[in-house]
Amino acid sequence: MAGNDDQIAYWNGPTGEKWARFQERMDANLREASQAVLALAAPRPGERVLDIGCGAGSTSRDLAALVGPTGHVTAVDVSRPLLDRARRAANPPNLDFLEADAASHPFAADHDLLFSRFGVMFFDQPVAALAHLRGSLKPSGRLAFVCWRPAAENEWVTLPLGVAKTLVPPPPVTDPHAPGPFAFSDPQRLRTILAEAGFQAIAVTPFDGHMDLGEAPTDAAFQMVNLGPTARLLREADDATRQRVEAAVAESFAARQKAGGDLRLGIACWCVSARG
Repeated sequence: MAGNDDQIAYWNGPTGEKWARFQERMDANLREASQAVLALAAPRPGERVLDIGCGAGSTSRDLAALVGPTGHVTAVDVSRPLLDRARRAANPPNLDFLEADAASHPFAADHDLLFSRFGVMFFDQPVAALAHLRGSLKPSGRLAFVCWRPAAENEWVTLPLGVAKTLVPPPPVTDPHAPGPFAFSDPQRLRTILAEAGFQAIAVTPFDGHMDLGEAPTDAAFQMVNLGPTARLLREADDATRQRVEAAVAESFAARQKAGGDLRLGIACWCVSARG
């Protein structure tokens, strides 16, 4: 498969359907990261925004509220299940959803802001994709996104994945720079990619927060086993193996949870800004 076709297939298959089904919970999980990148982007009334990898549209609706009725948000994603979920929500008139590959779609060069919450790490050719997206900015336009720091720094990854690895064979060694959640985890590589794509005034700042997984360890375990890196590890596992892993993760979460409170796991991100 060429270009981003493998990622397009991935997000239009069972993974995209699961994310769409549990999007409300996932949006809650990512609330702190969303708030951080929205504050960094600082959308202003009247601005035109491109929301890259918009998913089910939570950040798109936030952006539309911030730019107001004189502004506009175009929210783009490759996943039809997620976009179907986005379009069923109560959306304002200054928000449009577009099913397209942002790496190649011919956007007009009239945007003030390129924005993304965890949506830019999946490009097969990131320099070419980001250079193409830079072409959609006005001369004074800017970029703001949040992406993951290394998996080892993210508790929401290390806890469930560590449990799963005791019950299933280790995954094959893969290219750490391949398209995926942690493709931009190396800050020097990230700066180089942005510079080669033509961006200037690049700033890569660490953000540490939490993922709130709710009160029930069994629900939290279900989320982590069916979505994210642990789900990728178990992609070929049978139902019995998946259930064993889920039960073991729930037990680990219950031991970690404080009495009477939500389960909170650490997240480690980069908040990234640049000028076009």
